[in-house]
Amino acid sequence: MLTIKRVPTVVSNYQEDSSETIGCGRNCLGNCCLPNSNLPLYEFNQERFCSDDGRRNQSEFSFLNNLLLEQWRERMNRGLFRYDVSACETKVLSGQCGFIAQLNEGRHLKKRPTEFRVDQVLQPFDPNKFNFTKVGQEEVLFRFQPCNGFKGKDVATAETLIFEISNGEIGDISNNVVAINVSPIEYGHVLLIPRVLDCLPQMIDNESLLLALHMAAEAASPFFRLGYNSLGAFATINHLHFQAYYLAKPFPVEKAPIRRITMSVNGVMISQLLDYPVRGLVFKGGKSLRDLADVVARCCIRLQSDNVPYNVLISDCGKRIFVFPQCYAEKQALGKVKQELLDTQVNPAVWEISGHIVLKRKEDFEGASEDYAWRLLAEVSLSEKRFKEVKSCVFESCGLQEHNDNVEDKELVFSPPTTPHYAEACVVLQ
Repeated sequence: MLTIKRVPTVVSNYQEDSSETIGCGRNCLGNCCLPNSNLPLYEFNQERFCSDDGRRNQSEFSFLNNLLLEQWRERMNRGLFRYDVSACETKVLSGQCGFIAQLNEGRHLKKRPTEFRVDQVLQPFDPNKFNFTKVGQEEVLFRFQPCNGFKGKDVATAETLIFEISNGEIGDISNNVVAINVSPIEYGHVLLIPRVLDCLPQMIDNESLLLALHMAAEAASPFFRLGYNSLGAFATINHLHFQAYYLAKPFPVEKAPIRRITMSVNGVMISQLLDYPVRGLVFKGGKSLRDLADVVARCCIRLQSDNVPYNVLISDCGKRIFVFPQCYAEKQALGKVKQELLDTQVNPAVWEISGHIVLKRKEDFEGASEDYAWRLLAEVSLSEKRFKEVKSCVFESCGLQEHNDNVEDKELVFSPPTTPHYAEACVVLQ
């Protein structure tokens, strides 16, 4: 058994006293409290398409963004976060890649490291350990679920559908919740927790990934990305969840060149990253979000069954997905990572792999360079030989063949949002 010791990130104020019995009277997310809650409900249209035809203007801000950020700021004003993330220094490192470094000393807790197993991607859910049913409802922003028969309204109509509900009137309560991360990396840092009452372990399936894509599509902002870490790839809570936040800069991986290698029968293009320190696959296209989710989910399911740790970045309003098989924790457990990298205490999860590197010590931040970032991320990547083996297994599971057409995509162009607008076919129940 391979293990590493690391200081766990505290994502909830209830995490450190998770040994307590939390039930009725604590207003938690368990079966005792959530079914009778008055948490706001955001409903979305499931009929989303991945093509660029009819794409929303990315310079506009969506209703989901307005709701999420307003609720997030309200929790900040109530003092629910462990530190003020807006005070954290951030800089773009000089060089070709444009890696982004952040000094976040608030994440460096003076606690003893905890031992984590890193050689088993799939582990059963353990109700005795901290999980999101123990989170207090004051940390939850809203519930998130597909609408039932709502086919699209204009702004005025959507506004009239914000109304008060009383206990027990909703009927089928949504298990999907969006909660704050009390140790945020960036503004608007939240957790998407699918089917929280089902107590699912940290493993991707078709429906959970599709839910995450819908959240990205509803946000309709190029600055809003979702990320996923498997066990063994720096997920520390074995309860299914995605993370998301806003960053008003392109991630370096979003600008990296790619080589298109194959296409699925439903039109999803699969490419491979080039000239980037971490080897990875890029998925884009399909006739619907479900098409894209199905192909990527099959990839993730194969990685999970083959016990390959991995990270996922959901970008471009849910239209582009990066999958990174990785081996940093395994190397760390085997003593194969240089001490100078370990001393920085950087845990290269999805955000770091994508090029947003969170540093906990001022001296590391002041001395950060593209060379350092490249050396760190190169330790994350599978070797070329191992990556080819993993890619072959993934393609076999998806019924794909590599074509090597050597076509490269251009960089994605970002434009800042300016005016708010309401997402098409959404309704918020308050």
